[in-house]
Amino acid sequence: MLDLIIKNGSCYIDKDLKDQDIAIKDGKIIEIGKIDTKAKEIFDAKGLTVLPGCIDTQTHFREPGSTDTEDLNSGSKAAIVGGITSVFEMPNTNPPTSNKKEFQKKLDLAKNRMYCNYAFYFGATADNSNQLANLKNLEGCCGIKLFAGSSTGNLLVAEEEEIEKVFQSSSKVVAVHSEDETILNINKKLIKNGDVHSHPIWRSEECAISSTRRIVKIAERYKKKAHVLHITTKQEIDFLSQHKGNITFEITPQHLTIYAPDCYNKLGTYAQMNPPIRDKSHYDRLWYAVKNNLHDTIGSDHAPHLKKNKEKIYPNSPSGMPGVQTLVPVMLNHVNDGKLTLEQFINSVCENPVKIFGIKDKGFIKKGYDADFTIVDMNKKILIQNKNIESKCGWSPFDGYEFKGIPVSTIISGKIKMKDGKIIGNPEGTALLFK
Repeated sequence: MLDLIIKNGSCYIDKDLKDQDIAIKDGKIIEIGKIDTKAKEIFDAKGLTVLPGCIDTQTHFREPGSTDTEDLNSGSKAAIVGGITSVFEMPNTNPPTSNKKEFQKKLDLAKNRMYCNYAFYFGATADNSNQLANLKNLEGCCGIKLFAGSSTGNLLVAEEEEIEKVFQSSSKVVAVHSEDETILNINKKLIKNGDVHSHPIWRSEECAISSTRRIVKIAERYKKKAHVLHITTKQEIDFLSQHKGNITFEITPQHLTIYAPDCYNKLGTYAQMNPPIRDKSHYDRLWYAVKNNLHDTIGSDHAPHLKKNKEKIYPNSPSGMPGVQTLVPVMLNHVNDGKLTLEQFINSVCENPVKIFGIKDKGFIKKGYDADFTIVDMNKKILIQNKNIESKCGWSPFDGYEFKGIPVSTIISGKIKMKDGKIIGNPEGTALLFK
């Protein structure tokens, strides 16, 4: 007997929507087609679109260290309510995840506490390059995270020779927070106390492109893979489009949805993130990249902070905003608006993450693959409200926004973990496997 059959859905298979049933046993897809076998459970997906499980490749769940803001359990709840089946989680915790002992601790903390599947980045430091060479087979390790410019936490590798050492030693994809620390320090004089509009002036476009040029130069010299996170400038789009291959890059939903100065007028320090939300000319160029398949992934950079901290006077307010729960509806709304196709969305959150990072058995609806699905209603609308945010931070920059196209069910390893916004069962997420 089968464990589950998803029936009557419009399934995203081989870059097309097909009316097929999906048979699941022991957490795997075992048959696709017209299925009449008996099953313990039937999921009627009539009128719904069945997507491969969506993967958010940039989240900060703040554990250990700031568990008042978020932890692995609460962050994973936000993920599955938002239709995300797997997350990559960041190492800028306290203490940082920058040695094997801390890495193992994080795996232990995740076990039986996370609803979604998970992998963790190993944090690069100025002096741990000797540990970066043998991460290839480290369980649950998606890659190496390099902060070239300072942001939340104390994982900073700013000097060129230190960055070189990281790439030279790397045995995994190096995901980079790309801002130039020297320019950040020089520009500090441009910070206006109490005026968050000065945030993109301090963390300028020069600061971003200068760092990204350096990262690409070093990665290409050592023939290593670099994945540049949260790209924000038109200069970087134009530069990176000339350097594909081993260089890939991410754009966030928030940089594709809000822009300056409107976002700062409306949200104040709640719109503050690193690198910053910039003006419409940059927003337009980011969309050009998405429409022309120049970018590779869309990740939320889910970086929650408590309201009492976000409401501090700028620049004492921390940078970052939650996003793992809203990534799917925000981007499906853009699909419905004709700004990108469903195929481009799936490339960004399913297929490309699998290809870039070498995730096993995810990202596609194929026989033999893991039974992870994001089931969406492309016609249903959702009003985002702070009171419905699962993250401990309790707010979203999209509070009050209505989006069309929402996740109505999240299935992980053949088990329904979310249906109509309700979390079902226990946290049974497992560490992702890599090729």
